[in-house]
This record gives sequence, C-alpha cells and structure tokens, in this order.
Amino acid sequence: MGASRPVYLDNHSTTRVDPRVVDAMNPYWAEEYGNAASRQHEYGWRAEAAIVRAREQVASLVGASAEEVVFTSGATESINLALKGIAETSAGQGRHVITAATEHRAVLDTARRLEQYGFRVTVVPVDGSGLVDPDQVESAMIPGTILVSVMLANNEIGTIGPIEELAARCRRKKVLLHSDAVQAAGKIPVNVQTLGVDLLSLSAHKMHGPKGVGALVVRKSGAPVRLAAQLDGGGHERGMRSGTLNVPAIVGFGAAAEIALREGAEDASRMSRLRGILVDGILDRIDEVIVNGHPVQRLPNNANLTFPGASADAVMMEMRDIAVSSGSACSSAVPEPSHVLKAIGRSVEDARSSIRFGLGRFTTEEEIVYAVGRVAEAVSRVRARTRALV
Repeated sequence: MGASRPVYLDNHSTTRVDPRVVDAMNPYWAEEYGNAASRQHEYGWRAEAAIVRAREQVASLVGASAEEVVFTSGATESINLALKGIAETSAGQGRHVITAATEHRAVLDTARRLEQYGFRVTVVPVDGSGLVDPDQVESAMIPGTILVSVMLANNEIGTIGPIEELAARCRRKKVLLHSDAVQAAGKIPVNVQTLGVDLLSLSAHKMHGPKGVGALVVRKSGAPVRLAAQLDGGGHERGMRSGTLNVPAIVGFGAAAEIALREGAEDASRMSRLRGILVDGILDRIDEVIVNGHPVQRLPNNANLTFPGASADAVMMEMRDIAVSSGSACSSAVPEPSHVLKAIGRSVEDARSSIRFGLGRFTTEEEIVYAVGRVAEAVSRVRARTRALV
C-alpha cells in the first residue's frame, strides 16, 4: 500500500486514540494540572469539574447515572474490584461464584484467586458459537451463589452473550450479575438498565480512548450493590477506589465515550460492511476456512478465522505488514492455544491456526482489500510448506 507502517487490524487489543480525544486531554497535562481532590483552590475545582463532566459522559454511554460510575486504572482493576469486592461483602450470604469458559483472563484468573480464598467457582461451558446457555447458568445456582460474571461480547470471537436473559434469571434467584462490556461498549448499544446488570466493567483504550483508565458501573437503583474497596488510602471515588484520579486520562475516557455515543451506530455499520468484505474476500480466495463465533449475534468489527494446515504464527510472520493477533493480547505471553477456541470445540491444532481480525474507526476499505490479498498469499505459502514437510 505504500504505507510506512503495517495495516492495523488488532483493534480488540487496543485502539488508536481519536485525535479529538487527544485534544480534549491536552490541557490537563500542563495547564489544568490540579488534583481533583484539592477542594481549597481553583486548580482543584477545575480538575474536579472535568472529572464530573467525564463521569457524566461515561454514564451516558451505558445508560447509567453519574454516581454509579467508579473510575479505575482499567478493566482488569474494574473486574477485580467487582468480583473480589462482592465476594468480601457477600461471604456471609454464600461463597459460590459462576462464570463462563470463554471469559477474559481477567475474570477467570480473578475467579481462581477467589478459590484460594475459600470460594467455590463453577465455570459453565458454551456452545460451538460461544454462547452460554442461561438454563445451564441457572441450574448451576445454589443457595450459596452470590455472583454470576458473564461477558457481554467476547474479545476473541465477538459473540454477544444473552445478558438480558441471564439478568432475569439472576434477579429471580437474588444473585448479582457482573458483565465485562469492554469489547461491546462503543461497538453495540450498551444500556445497564435494559441489560439488567448489577455491575459493568469498561475500558477507555478499547473505544479510541487512552490506556490506563477504565470504570466499574455499580448499580444504585433499587437495592444498591454493596462491594468492598480493594484499594485503601484516601477514600476517593466515594470510598470504592482510593488513589489520586488520573485527570487527563479520565477526561480522555469521557471524550471517547461521548464520541462513541454520538457516532457508534455509524461506526458499527461501516465496520460491519468492511468486515463482510474481509471475510467474503478471504473465503473466496482460500479453501477450508472456518469462521469462529456466532454468525449473527456478534460484534460488527470482529472476525476470527481458522486456517487448517497453516500455523497462525507462521502466517503472521509471512505478512508482517498486517497487524493481527492469534488471540487475546492479555494472553499472548502464554504459549497455550486460545482457551476460547478450545471452549467452542476447536482442536488444539485448529486453535493454533486461528487469527483474530479487529476493525476500528480508522480502518479503511483500501486496507481491507489489501489485507485480503496478503492473507490469501500468506496462508497459501504456509500450507504449501507444511504439505512439503509431510
């Protein structure tokens, strides 16, 4: 393409910060540098006002009230706060947590830590498209179940889960529901009232905002959700998350959320069209390709494809001018094949032959057409070498 840098199709791992977000953040590095907790002077007041606005922007994106938004350092912290915070406050009512086999490592590893604290964790399987069965989740509930954690949209295969139905089951059983909405927010409509969730985790850098900032939405309506803080020292964020607020990043998160709310539907429509060009083009040019994830209930910007007989690592080495991944960026240091692909029934060999394509706001049709050609060439070369070795 004549570009000096690779085509970027790894928007599930992180996204380019929108220039409008950068503009919103810029004054808060060196001009508006006050501490939002400094209530005695104008510098602090102006920083606090910026936080208030950002909190409203993030809340609006997900249909929450501003006082339900707790800012964190990112979704991993939000998930830890949700699971461990509920476990601590609800241990007297029960010590059982339910989650799904395809959850992000931030959920699964936190659940494993709870097991070390004496909690019992049930991991419910998913079907071949990555959907969890609400009946199975409800069947797993026992009198001591205190929390269910199921993601809204999967970070590897893009499948959108039945969160509304799960929420209804949880309400009937008086069990709290947490959902990881990191990949969903900004890509599909997300409304905590409609979904019926009690806790929702978010991350700015997955929606063209900065890294290092996220949020946990904690329901206040009805019977407010009570959870124990996991960071002590100062009582910031209404006592739920101590620590000096990262004002520039939070301002950027707010700006990214506002843009996503305003332009998300248009972005989603464009990304869905481009994904169709990508997938159809690859299927036309390469034999024996498996499309992973639900065919309909999926994120508009996701494509996860298995190329049997072609190692994903080898394919990616053949096309270094295309930035893609073979799974979650948070698990890339782990040599094992994707736990998500194994959970939907892919063999270890097929899981190692799968590539995730993530489109974003700045992906162009020219880049997609170019990527189709490069993927086809790379897969053909790798398969030819593999056959020659057999």
